[in-house]
Amino acid sequence: MVPILWLFNKVIDIYSFLLLAYVVLTMLTSFGIVNARQQLVSTIGEFLYRICEPVLGPIRRRMPDLGPVDISPMVLLLGLQFLQVAVNYYARSLFF
Repeated sequence: MVPILWLFNKVIDIYSFLLLAYVVLTMLTSFGIVNARQQLVSTIGEFLYRICEPVLGPIRRRMPDLGPVDISPMVLLLGLQFLQVAVNYYARSLFF
């Protein structure tokens, strides 16, 4: 059971890292620090968009409109952390 728990934790950690990279790249692009027309930036941005947006979209639809502030990545990160802690807690109490 421990290898499955390790794999679950690593997948959550990698997805959290990709989500943070998506948020940072989006902010850098919107402030004009990074040129979104550059091919490398565009490719990375498209990859991160395709990975993160299917999960962020439903969260954005259910949240109230806060104007230019988008807190859906924070909600998703909190949800991922909660899921990780809950699965670890219940898996360890069942098998150890």
